[in-house]
Amino acid sequence: MPESVLRVLTCGSVDDGKSTLIGRLLFECGHIPDDVFAALERDSRKYGTTGGEIDYALLVDGLAAEREQGITIDLAYRYFETPRRRFILADAPGHEQYTRNMVTGASTADVAVLLVDARKGLLVQTRRHATIASLLGIGQIVLAVNKMDLVGFDRAVFDGIVDAFREFADKLGALEVTAIPVCARDGDNVIAPSDRIDWYRGPTLLAALEQAEVPMEGSRRPFRMNVQWVNRSSAEFRGYAGTVASGTVRPGDRITNALSRVSAAVRRIVTMDGDLDEASQGTPITLVLDSEIDVSRGDVLSETPMLEVADQLIARVAWLDETPLFRGRSYLLRLGARTVTATVTDIAHRLDVDTLTETPARELHLNEIGRVTLSLSQPVAFEPYRSNREMGGFILIDRLTRNTVGAGMVERAARDASDIHLQSITVDKPARAAMKGQRPAVLWFTGLSGAGKSTVANIVERRLHAEGRHTMILDGDNVRHGLNRDLGFSEADRVENIRRIAEVSRLFVEAGLIVLVSFISPYRAERMLARERVEEGEFLEIFVDTPIDECRRRDPKGLYAKADAGAIRNFTGIDAPYEAPTDPEIHLATLDAGPEALAEQVIADLRRRGIIA
Repeated sequence: MPESVLRVLTCGSVDDGKSTLIGRLLFECGHIPDDVFAALERDSRKYGTTGGEIDYALLVDGLAAEREQGITIDLAYRYFETPRRRFILADAPGHEQYTRNMVTGASTADVAVLLVDARKGLLVQTRRHATIASLLGIGQIVLAVNKMDLVGFDRAVFDGIVDAFREFADKLGALEVTAIPVCARDGDNVIAPSDRIDWYRGPTLLAALEQAEVPMEGSRRPFRMNVQWVNRSSAEFRGYAGTVASGTVRPGDRITNALSRVSAAVRRIVTMDGDLDEASQGTPITLVLDSEIDVSRGDVLSETPMLEVADQLIARVAWLDETPLFRGRSYLLRLGARTVTATVTDIAHRLDVDTLTETPARELHLNEIGRVTLSLSQPVAFEPYRSNREMGGFILIDRLTRNTVGAGMVERAARDASDIHLQSITVDKPARAAMKGQRPAVLWFTGLSGAGKSTVANIVERRLHAEGRHTMILDGDNVRHGLNRDLGFSEADRVENIRRIAEVSRLFVEAGLIVLVSFISPYRAERMLARERVEEGEFLEIFVDTPIDECRRRDPKGLYAKADAGAIRNFTGIDAPYEAPTDPEIHLATLDAGPEALAEQVIADLRRRGIIA
């Protein structure tokens, strides 16, 4: 039984022959049962692309959509072994729209087999996959130049592709590249040397994989475990459940909660099959300690040297969503078992995967890679991704749809923020609010242009002022004459516009004021960010609900006419979206009542909530 396991990713551009190569490899190694081979023969006649001959790609392309389109969509895993080694193969899709699947496969792979169609040479997607593989910690690349039969097994073609790739790979850093000419369909240089490529004297594909080095085993690194669950199966039992991310742990070892820096000794290592004398990387366990320390889900149990802890991170991000990544937008960041809110405070640059040059950027689009700074709602324990994938890799999640929108690799903590600390103050928000005899709050009026937000907000503030309330109104147009005069109306600028207003609103709430904010604020994510900047109960979303046809009819500033004429671009409701509130605290239907009545509705709600007496 071979001891080592090598995780291999096959990647490259669409139609380069990845699935065919894996299928041929499984066939040549004798890992296709007779009944599966019989089904393969039938499927080759029905779905195959080889003119009735065996289509080995169908062994891997399991989805009906993949077989019908002749492309790989899903990330397919296959296991096989030889007398020298065991392998787990991941077949990544080549099409650009499925780059997220390739990222998933690369995050756990030791070696990447990068296929290139000999007829096409290096493509943008080829370079993108090589770049992602390198960024995700893969240091060994097997460059398989496939379909050599279609170029007459021309050595010059092979050498030209290899030279171009090595020149590109040199910019990625320390990559070990093994180049092999193959014909996956016929098995040339897959398992055995090819008589048709007699000018090649290097290893076959299988030999190259058998000779590849397995990176340093996780058991040789310091012990780390993300706590996924605090197990209280009885009043007498308290254990911390998780899977060992790296290192080895034994009873008697002293471990520390990386976030709180509180330590205890391991008393037991509990599993479903009984207690263990030790546990290494990949083992699911429950640790019982000799004293009860404060440990919760998302914490990290660790031995020395300790992980870093920070609430601001600099990271590389591969963006996987059609909606771009903007500065100022917030997401959920999941690192290990810990989930926190992360706001993008800076996008340093975008990486050009064709030239590997870094260019300034204000946003990242689908499949782009860039370096960003993230500000977290709570600190996280981490290690740089280059030294520990498990403790340095994270995903970004859209807070509304819960879709995974980005994959990130922590580079370091943002050192420039580590010396900035909150200053303790004596006169705080409760003291300021008590002096004014009111509860501070943000009244956030949102709706289309022309809906009546400013009109209603102005009446509400006039009423509050008459009652002796301390208020401040922030109107979208007025603020753009000062604080936000540098911002335009692109989606990125709209996000930054609301981020700034959310921060200003928080400061006014700290001053004990009732803040009236009248902004279109078209995106739910930014309104959610504004809500989270203040305490629970201090944010009231007020939806000024006016149909766009009515807004167009009113058109008090003539903006709709200009937008219709093409004089204004990115106008909300015309060529830019408005995401209406789904559950606002106050819903003002403007077709059913006039501004004074709507303002009274707001005042009545403030009294009901105890914000004013």
